[in-house]
Amino acid sequence: MTEASPSPWRLRDFRVLFAAGALSHLGSNVGYVAIPLLAVTTLGAGPGQAGALAALSTAAFLLVGLPAGAWVDRLPARRVLVAADAARAALFASIPVAWWLGVLSLPQLYAVVLLNGCATVFFDVGSQSVLPELVGRERLVPANTALVSLMAGANIAGRGAGGFLVQFFTAPLAILGGAVAYLASAAGLTGVGRRQPPAVVPADRRRLRTEMAEGLRHVLGSRELRALALTATLTNLGAQMINAILPVLFVRELHLSGGALGTYWAVGGLGILLGAVLARFLAAHLGHGRALGLTGLWFAPAGLAIALIGDGPWLWVAGAGWLAAMTKAGIDNVLGVTLRQRLTQDALLGRMNATFRFLLTGALAVGSALGGLVGQVAGLRAAVWAGALCMAGAFLPVFCSPVRALRELPAATTPPRRASAASTAEA
Repeated sequence: MTEASPSPWRLRDFRVLFAAGALSHLGSNVGYVAIPLLAVTTLGAGPGQAGALAALSTAAFLLVGLPAGAWVDRLPARRVLVAADAARAALFASIPVAWWLGVLSLPQLYAVVLLNGCATVFFDVGSQSVLPELVGRERLVPANTALVSLMAGANIAGRGAGGFLVQFFTAPLAILGGAVAYLASAAGLTGVGRRQPPAVVPADRRRLRTEMAEGLRHVLGSRELRALALTATLTNLGAQMINAILPVLFVRELHLSGGALGTYWAVGGLGILLGAVLARFLAAHLGHGRALGLTGLWFAPAGLAIALIGDGPWLWVAGAGWLAAMTKAGIDNVLGVTLRQRLTQDALLGRMNATFRFLLTGALAVGSALGGLVGQVAGLRAAVWAGALCMAGAFLPVFCSPVRALRELPAATTPPRRASAASTAEA
Protein backbone atom coordinates (compact mmCIF):
# COMPACT_ATOMS: atom_id res chain seq x y z
CA MET A 1 0.00 0.00 0.00
CA THR A 2 1.26 3.47 -0.83
CA GLU A 3 1.34 6.10 1.88
CA ALA A 4 -1.52 8.56 2.22
CA SER A 5 -0.73 11.98 0.79
CA PRO A 6 -1.94 15.35 2.09
CA SER A 7 -3.96 17.46 -0.33
CA PRO A 8 -2.15 20.08 -2.45
CA TRP A 9 -5.37 22.09 -2.82
CA ARG A 10 -4.74 23.93 0.47
CA LEU A 11 -1.74 25.60 -1.17
CA ARG A 12 -2.53 28.87 -2.92
CA ASP A 13 0.35 28.59 -5.40
CA PHE A 14 -0.82 25.17 -6.54
CA ARG A 15 -4.32 26.48 -7.17
CA VAL A 16 -2.93 29.38 -9.21
CA LEU A 17 -0.65 27.03 -11.17
CA PHE A 18 -3.57 24.70 -11.84
CA ALA A 19 -5.89 27.47 -13.09
CA ALA A 20 -3.25 29.01 -15.34
CA GLY A 21 -2.29 25.57 -16.62
CA ALA A 22 -5.91 24.96 -17.61
CA LEU A 23 -5.86 28.01 -19.88
CA SER A 24 -2.44 27.12 -21.29
CA HIS A 25 -3.48 23.55 -22.13
CA LEU A 26 -6.68 24.85 -23.70
CA GLY A 27 -4.69 27.10 -26.03
CA SER A 28 -2.31 24.27 -26.94
CA ASN A 29 -5.08 21.83 -27.77
CA VAL A 30 -7.07 24.27 -29.89
CA GLY A 31 -3.90 24.88 -31.91
CA TYR A 32 -3.19 21.14 -32.07
CA VAL A 33 -6.35 20.65 -34.11
CA ALA A 34 -6.70 24.00 -35.87
CA ILE A 35 -3.19 24.48 -37.28
CA PRO A 36 -2.91 21.18 -39.23
CA LEU A 37 -6.51 21.54 -40.44
CA LEU A 38 -5.67 25.06 -41.63
CA ALA A 39 -2.66 23.67 -43.50
CA VAL A 40 -4.66 20.88 -45.16
CA THR A 41 -7.90 22.72 -45.99
CA THR A 42 -6.65 26.26 -46.75
CA LEU A 43 -3.04 25.81 -47.90
CA GLY A 44 -3.39 22.37 -49.57
CA ALA A 45 -0.82 20.50 -47.46
CA GLY A 46 -0.24 16.82 -48.32
CA PRO A 47 0.94 13.94 -46.09
CA GLY A 48 4.61 14.96 -46.26
CA GLN A 49 3.88 18.60 -45.45
CA ALA A 50 1.48 17.64 -42.65
CA GLY A 51 4.18 15.38 -41.22
CA ALA A 52 6.76 18.18 -41.46
CA LEU A 53 4.39 20.56 -39.67
CA ALA A 54 3.85 18.07 -36.86
CA ALA A 55 7.61 17.33 -36.65
CA LEU A 56 8.53 21.01 -36.38
CA SER A 57 6.01 21.50 -33.58
CA THR A 58 8.09 19.19 -31.38
CA ALA A 59 11.57 19.58 -32.92
CA ALA A 60 12.36 22.32 -30.39
CA PHE A 61 12.80 19.65 -27.71
CA LEU A 62 15.64 18.20 -29.76
CA LEU A 63 17.16 21.63 -30.37
CA VAL A 64 16.94 23.25 -26.92
CA GLY A 65 15.51 20.55 -24.67
CA LEU A 66 18.69 19.67 -22.77
CA PRO A 67 20.06 23.21 -22.23
CA ALA A 68 16.56 24.32 -21.21
CA GLY A 69 16.82 22.09 -18.14
CA ALA A 70 20.03 23.73 -17.01
CA TRP A 71 18.58 27.19 -17.63
CA VAL A 72 15.41 26.36 -15.69
CA ASP A 73 17.54 25.19 -12.75
CA ARG A 74 19.14 28.66 -12.75
CA LEU A 75 16.12 30.95 -13.38
CA PRO A 76 13.06 31.93 -11.29
CA ALA A 77 10.35 29.48 -12.35
CA ARG A 78 7.53 32.05 -12.43
CA ARG A 79 9.35 34.24 -14.94
CA VAL A 80 10.03 31.24 -17.17
CA LEU A 81 6.36 30.23 -17.20
CA VAL A 82 5.04 33.75 -17.82
CA ALA A 83 7.52 34.45 -20.62
CA ALA A 84 6.72 31.13 -22.31
CA ASP A 85 2.97 31.74 -22.35
CA ALA A 86 3.36 35.36 -23.52
CA ALA A 87 5.54 34.20 -26.42
CA ARG A 88 3.04 31.51 -27.41
CA ALA A 89 0.20 34.05 -27.38
CA ALA A 90 2.09 36.35 -29.75
CA LEU A 91 3.00 33.51 -32.11
CA PHE A 92 -0.55 32.19 -32.34
CA ALA A 93 -1.92 35.71 -32.87
CA SER A 94 0.33 36.14 -35.93
CA ILE A 95 -1.59 33.45 -37.85
CA PRO A 96 -5.05 35.10 -37.99
CA VAL A 97 -3.38 38.46 -38.70
CA ALA A 98 -1.53 36.99 -41.71
CA TRP A 99 -4.70 35.24 -42.87
CA TRP A 100 -6.68 38.50 -42.65
CA LEU A 101 -3.97 40.30 -44.67
CA GLY A 102 -3.95 37.51 -47.27
CA VAL A 103 -0.27 36.59 -46.78
CA LEU A 104 -0.57 33.34 -44.78
CA SER A 105 1.75 30.58 -46.02
CA LEU A 106 3.07 27.16 -45.04
CA PRO A 107 6.54 28.59 -44.19
CA GLN A 108 4.88 30.89 -41.66
CA LEU A 109 3.05 27.95 -40.09
CA TYR A 110 6.34 26.04 -39.96
CA ALA A 111 8.03 28.96 -38.18
CA VAL A 112 5.15 29.46 -35.74
CA VAL A 113 4.98 25.82 -34.65
CA LEU A 114 8.78 25.60 -34.29
CA LEU A 115 9.05 28.74 -32.15
CA ASN A 116 5.92 27.81 -30.22
CA GLY A 117 7.60 24.50 -29.47
CA CYS A 118 10.65 26.33 -28.07
CA ALA A 119 8.40 28.24 -25.67
CA THR A 120 6.62 25.00 -24.75
CA VAL A 121 9.97 23.40 -23.84
CA PHE A 122 10.52 26.00 -21.14
CA PHE A 123 6.91 25.93 -19.94
CA ASP A 124 6.77 22.15 -19.57
CA VAL A 125 10.18 21.76 -17.95
CA GLY A 126 9.53 24.72 -15.65
CA SER A 127 6.09 23.58 -14.50
CA GLN A 128 7.22 20.02 -13.71
CA SER A 129 10.39 21.22 -11.99
CA VAL A 130 8.69 23.79 -9.76
CA LEU A 131 5.96 21.42 -8.59
CA PRO A 132 7.93 19.64 -5.80
CA GLU A 133 9.00 23.05 -4.49
CA LEU A 134 5.42 24.39 -4.50
CA VAL A 135 3.63 21.43 -2.93
CA GLY A 136 6.31 19.36 -1.16
CA ARG A 137 7.23 15.84 -2.17
CA GLU A 138 4.67 14.28 0.16
CA ARG A 139 1.92 15.81 -2.03
CA LEU A 140 3.35 14.80 -5.41
CA VAL A 141 0.96 11.91 -6.17
CA PRO A 142 -2.28 13.91 -5.66
CA ALA A 143 -0.71 16.98 -7.29
CA ASN A 144 0.36 15.02 -10.37
CA THR A 145 -3.04 13.34 -10.47
CA ALA A 146 -4.71 16.74 -10.53
CA LEU A 147 -2.39 18.10 -13.24
CA VAL A 148 -2.69 15.01 -15.45
CA SER A 149 -6.47 15.13 -15.04
CA LEU A 150 -6.29 18.79 -16.05
CA MET A 151 -4.25 17.92 -19.13
CA ALA A 152 -6.74 15.22 -20.06
CA GLY A 153 -9.71 17.52 -19.53
CA ALA A 154 -8.00 20.13 -21.72
CA ASN A 155 -7.44 17.49 -24.39
CA ILE A 156 -11.13 16.65 -24.32
CA ALA A 157 -12.40 20.23 -24.22
CA GLY A 158 -9.65 21.86 -26.28
CA ARG A 159 -9.44 19.34 -29.10
CA GLY A 160 -13.17 18.81 -29.25
CA ALA A 161 -13.76 22.56 -29.21
CA GLY A 162 -10.92 23.14 -31.66
CA GLY A 163 -12.47 20.85 -34.24
CA PHE A 164 -15.88 22.47 -33.99
CA LEU A 165 -14.45 26.00 -33.88
CA VAL A 166 -12.68 25.24 -37.16
CA GLN A 167 -15.86 23.77 -38.59
CA PHE A 168 -18.12 26.69 -37.66
CA PHE A 169 -15.81 29.75 -37.35
CA THR A 170 -12.77 28.85 -39.55
CA ALA A 171 -9.33 27.75 -38.39
CA PRO A 172 -7.74 31.24 -38.06
CA LEU A 173 -10.42 32.38 -35.60
CA ALA A 174 -10.00 29.16 -33.60
CA ILE A 175 -6.26 29.85 -33.40
CA LEU A 176 -6.98 33.40 -32.23
CA GLY A 177 -8.98 31.87 -29.37
CA GLY A 178 -5.91 29.81 -28.46
CA ALA A 179 -3.79 32.98 -28.36
CA VAL A 180 -6.25 34.59 -25.94
CA ALA A 181 -6.07 31.51 -23.69
CA TYR A 182 -2.26 31.69 -23.59
CA LEU A 183 -2.37 35.38 -22.71
CA ALA A 184 -4.81 34.76 -19.87
CA SER A 185 -2.57 31.97 -18.57
CA ALA A 186 0.47 34.28 -18.56
CA ALA A 187 -1.50 36.86 -16.57
CA GLY A 188 -2.54 34.24 -14.00
CA LEU A 189 0.97 32.86 -13.58
CA THR A 190 2.29 36.23 -12.46
CA GLY A 191 0.80 35.34 -9.06
CA VAL A 192 2.78 32.11 -8.57
CA GLY A 193 5.53 32.28 -5.98
CA ARG A 194 4.83 35.86 -4.87
CA ARG A 195 4.97 34.82 -1.20
CA GLN A 196 8.41 33.28 -1.50
CA PRO A 197 11.62 35.25 -0.99
CA PRO A 198 13.71 35.96 -4.09
CA ALA A 199 15.79 33.06 -5.28
CA VAL A 200 19.51 33.17 -4.61
CA VAL A 201 21.38 31.99 -7.68
CA PRO A 202 24.76 30.37 -6.94
CA ALA A 203 27.68 32.51 -8.07
CA ASP A 204 29.85 29.55 -9.12
CA ARG A 205 27.87 28.50 -12.19
CA ARG A 206 29.56 25.71 -14.09
CA ARG A 207 29.60 25.28 -17.84
CA LEU A 208 26.23 24.54 -19.38
CA ARG A 209 27.58 21.39 -21.03
CA THR A 210 28.68 19.99 -17.68
CA GLU A 211 25.26 20.57 -16.13
CA MET A 212 23.49 18.99 -19.14
CA ALA A 213 25.75 15.93 -18.87
CA GLU A 214 24.80 15.53 -15.20
CA GLY A 215 21.13 15.35 -16.14
CA LEU A 216 21.78 12.77 -18.85
CA ARG A 217 23.90 10.63 -16.53
CA HIS A 218 21.25 10.77 -13.83
CA VAL A 219 18.50 9.51 -16.15
CA LEU A 220 20.44 7.05 -18.29
CA GLY A 221 22.47 5.72 -15.36
CA SER A 222 19.38 4.64 -13.39
CA ARG A 223 17.69 1.40 -14.46
CA GLU A 224 14.33 2.66 -13.25
CA LEU A 225 14.53 6.07 -14.94
CA ARG A 226 15.96 4.53 -18.11
CA ALA A 227 13.03 2.10 -18.35
CA LEU A 228 10.47 4.85 -17.76
CA ALA A 229 12.10 6.99 -20.45
CA LEU A 230 12.24 4.18 -23.03
CA THR A 231 8.61 3.13 -22.53
CA ALA A 232 7.34 6.70 -22.81
CA THR A 233 9.58 7.38 -25.83
CA LEU A 234 8.21 4.37 -27.74
CA THR A 235 4.64 5.34 -26.85
CA ASN A 236 5.16 8.88 -28.14
CA LEU A 237 6.92 7.68 -31.28
CA GLY A 238 4.06 5.38 -32.25
CA ALA A 239 1.28 7.78 -31.31
CA GLN A 240 2.78 10.64 -33.28
CA MET A 241 3.32 8.53 -36.40
CA ILE A 242 -0.46 8.11 -36.37
CA ASN A 243 -1.42 11.63 -35.31
CA ALA A 244 0.77 13.31 -37.93
CA ILE A 245 -1.22 11.88 -40.82
CA LEU A 246 -4.68 11.72 -39.22
CA PRO A 247 -5.79 15.14 -40.58
CA VAL A 248 -5.08 13.91 -44.13
CA LEU A 249 -6.70 10.53 -43.45
CA PHE A 250 -9.86 12.06 -41.97
CA VAL A 251 -10.32 14.78 -44.58
CA ARG A 252 -9.24 13.08 -47.80
CA GLU A 253 -9.85 9.34 -47.32
CA LEU A 254 -12.65 9.09 -44.76
CA HIS A 255 -14.27 12.39 -45.87
CA LEU A 256 -14.98 13.41 -42.28
CA SER A 257 -15.19 16.90 -40.79
CA GLY A 258 -12.83 18.79 -38.52
CA GLY A 259 -15.33 18.20 -35.75
CA ALA A 260 -14.96 14.44 -36.19
CA LEU A 261 -11.16 14.69 -36.00
CA GLY A 262 -11.37 16.86 -32.89
CA THR A 263 -13.78 14.39 -31.29
CA TYR A 264 -11.49 11.46 -32.07
CA TRP A 265 -8.53 13.22 -30.46
CA ALA A 266 -10.74 14.22 -27.54
CA VAL A 267 -11.38 10.50 -26.89
CA GLY A 268 -7.65 10.24 -26.18
CA GLY A 269 -8.04 12.99 -23.60
CA LEU A 270 -10.85 10.99 -22.02
CA GLY A 271 -8.50 8.01 -21.80
CA ILE A 272 -5.79 10.11 -20.11
CA LEU A 273 -8.38 11.38 -17.63
CA LEU A 274 -9.55 7.83 -16.91
CA GLY A 275 -5.95 6.72 -16.40
CA ALA A 276 -5.25 9.61 -14.03
CA VAL A 277 -8.33 8.73 -11.98
CA LEU A 278 -7.36 5.04 -11.83
CA ALA A 279 -3.68 5.63 -11.05
CA ARG A 280 -3.87 6.17 -7.29
CA PHE A 281 -6.34 3.28 -6.83
CA LEU A 282 -4.12 0.91 -8.81
CA ALA A 283 -0.97 2.03 -6.99
CA ALA A 284 -2.66 1.53 -3.61
CA HIS A 285 -3.81 -2.02 -4.43
CA LEU A 286 -0.99 -3.31 -6.65
CA GLY A 287 1.97 -1.23 -5.52
CA HIS A 288 3.37 1.81 -7.35
CA GLY A 289 5.81 0.05 -9.68
CA ARG A 290 3.70 -3.07 -10.16
CA ALA A 291 0.81 -0.90 -11.30
CA LEU A 292 3.05 0.69 -13.93
CA GLY A 293 4.14 -2.71 -15.22
CA LEU A 294 0.85 -4.60 -15.20
CA THR A 295 -1.33 -1.86 -16.66
CA GLY A 296 1.00 -1.76 -19.65
CA LEU A 297 0.36 -5.46 -20.21
CA TRP A 298 -3.39 -4.90 -19.89
CA PHE A 299 -3.87 -1.76 -21.96
CA ALA A 300 -1.03 -1.16 -24.41
CA PRO A 301 -1.72 -4.06 -26.88
CA ALA A 302 -5.21 -2.65 -27.45
CA GLY A 303 -3.50 0.09 -29.44
CA LEU A 304 -3.40 -2.32 -32.40
CA ALA A 305 -7.10 -1.61 -32.88
CA ILE A 306 -6.18 1.94 -33.93
CA ALA A 307 -4.80 0.53 -37.18
CA LEU A 308 -8.30 -0.72 -38.11
CA ILE A 309 -9.62 2.82 -38.46
CA GLY A 310 -12.15 3.19 -41.26
CA ASP A 311 -15.75 4.01 -42.07
CA GLY A 312 -18.74 3.15 -39.91
CA PRO A 313 -18.13 0.76 -37.00
CA TRP A 314 -14.38 0.58 -37.66
CA LEU A 315 -14.08 4.19 -36.55
CA TRP A 316 -15.58 3.13 -33.21
CA VAL A 317 -13.17 0.17 -32.97
CA ALA A 318 -10.21 2.46 -33.60
CA GLY A 319 -11.59 4.94 -31.08
CA ALA A 320 -11.79 2.18 -28.44
CA GLY A 321 -8.16 1.25 -29.11
CA TRP A 322 -7.13 4.91 -28.83
CA LEU A 323 -9.06 5.19 -25.56
CA ALA A 324 -7.28 2.15 -24.09
CA ALA A 325 -3.82 3.29 -25.20
CA MET A 326 -4.35 6.75 -23.74
CA THR A 327 -5.69 5.28 -20.48
CA LYS A 328 -2.31 3.63 -20.09
CA ALA A 329 -0.64 6.96 -20.89
CA GLY A 330 -2.70 8.65 -18.16
CA ILE A 331 -1.60 6.07 -15.59
CA ASP A 332 2.04 6.54 -16.65
CA ASN A 333 1.73 10.32 -16.47
CA VAL A 334 0.74 10.15 -12.80
CA LEU A 335 2.77 7.22 -11.49
CA GLY A 336 5.78 7.52 -13.79
CA VAL A 337 6.23 11.26 -13.32
CA THR A 338 5.83 10.93 -9.54
CA LEU A 339 8.40 8.12 -9.43
CA ARG A 340 10.98 10.06 -11.40
CA GLN A 341 10.44 13.16 -9.21
CA ARG A 342 10.96 11.02 -6.09
CA LEU A 343 14.14 9.50 -7.58
CA THR A 344 15.64 12.94 -8.28
CA GLN A 345 17.07 15.53 -5.91
CA ASP A 346 15.78 19.07 -6.18
CA ALA A 347 18.99 20.45 -7.66
CA LEU A 348 18.64 18.08 -10.65
CA LEU A 349 14.90 18.37 -11.25
CA GLY A 350 15.14 20.79 -14.16
CA ARG A 351 17.77 18.74 -15.94
CA MET A 352 16.02 15.44 -15.25
CA ASN A 353 12.73 16.77 -16.60
CA ALA A 354 14.51 18.34 -19.58
CA THR A 355 16.21 15.03 -20.37
CA PHE A 356 12.86 13.25 -20.30
CA ARG A 357 11.31 15.98 -22.42
CA PHE A 358 14.22 15.79 -24.85
CA LEU A 359 13.68 12.04 -25.29
CA LEU A 360 9.89 11.96 -25.15
CA THR A 361 9.11 15.01 -27.23
CA GLY A 362 12.05 14.31 -29.50
CA ALA A 363 10.26 11.05 -30.20
CA LEU A 364 7.22 13.09 -31.22
CA ALA A 365 9.33 15.01 -33.75
CA VAL A 366 10.84 11.81 -35.14
CA GLY A 367 7.43 10.12 -35.17
CA SER A 368 5.89 13.03 -37.07
CA ALA A 369 8.60 12.91 -39.71
CA LEU A 370 8.39 9.12 -39.98
CA GLY A 371 4.60 9.19 -40.18
CA GLY A 372 4.68 11.76 -42.96
CA LEU A 373 7.44 9.90 -44.82
CA VAL A 374 5.79 6.47 -44.56
CA GLY A 375 2.42 8.00 -45.45
CA GLN A 376 3.92 9.69 -48.53
CA VAL A 377 5.89 6.63 -49.72
CA ALA A 378 3.90 3.58 -48.58
CA GLY A 379 0.44 5.03 -47.92
CA LEU A 380 -1.52 6.34 -44.98
CA ARG A 381 -2.52 2.86 -43.77
CA ALA A 382 1.09 1.71 -43.55
CA ALA A 383 1.92 4.69 -41.36
CA VAL A 384 -1.00 3.92 -39.04
CA TRP A 385 -0.01 0.25 -38.71
CA ALA A 386 3.63 1.12 -37.97
CA GLY A 387 2.59 3.53 -35.24
CA ALA A 388 0.10 1.09 -33.71
CA LEU A 389 2.70 -1.70 -33.52
CA CYS A 390 5.14 0.64 -31.78
CA MET A 391 2.51 1.68 -29.21
CA ALA A 392 1.44 -1.91 -28.53
CA GLY A 393 4.95 -3.01 -27.53
CA ALA A 394 5.99 0.14 -25.71
CA PHE A 395 5.19 -1.25 -22.23
CA LEU A 396 7.96 -3.89 -22.36
CA PRO A 397 10.91 -1.79 -21.01
CA VAL A 398 9.06 -1.00 -17.75
CA PHE A 399 7.50 -4.47 -17.54
CA CYS A 400 10.96 -6.09 -17.74
CA SER A 401 12.70 -3.63 -15.39
CA PRO A 402 13.10 -3.24 -11.59
CA VAL A 403 10.23 -0.72 -11.68
CA ARG A 404 7.72 -3.58 -11.68
CA ALA A 405 9.02 -4.80 -8.30
CA LEU A 406 8.52 -1.45 -6.52
CA ARG A 407 5.57 -1.52 -4.16
CA GLU A 408 6.31 1.71 -2.30
CA LEU A 409 7.67 5.02 -3.55
CA PRO A 410 11.37 5.43 -2.66
CA ALA A 411 12.21 7.77 0.18
CA ALA A 412 12.90 11.22 -1.22
CA THR A 413 16.02 13.21 -0.49
CA THR A 414 15.39 16.91 -0.75
CA PRO A 415 18.45 19.13 -0.53
CA PRO A 416 17.55 22.76 -1.22
CA ARG A 417 16.84 23.47 -4.88
CA ARG A 418 17.94 27.06 -4.37
CA ALA A 419 19.98 28.57 -1.57
CA SER A 420 17.01 30.35 -0.03
CA ALA A 421 14.14 28.13 -1.05
CA ALA A 422 11.20 28.33 1.32
CA SER A 423 8.01 26.34 1.66
CA THR A 424 4.84 27.72 0.12
CA ALA A 425 2.43 29.34 2.53
CA GLU A 426 -0.93 27.66 2.84
CA ALA A 427 -4.08 29.66 2.29
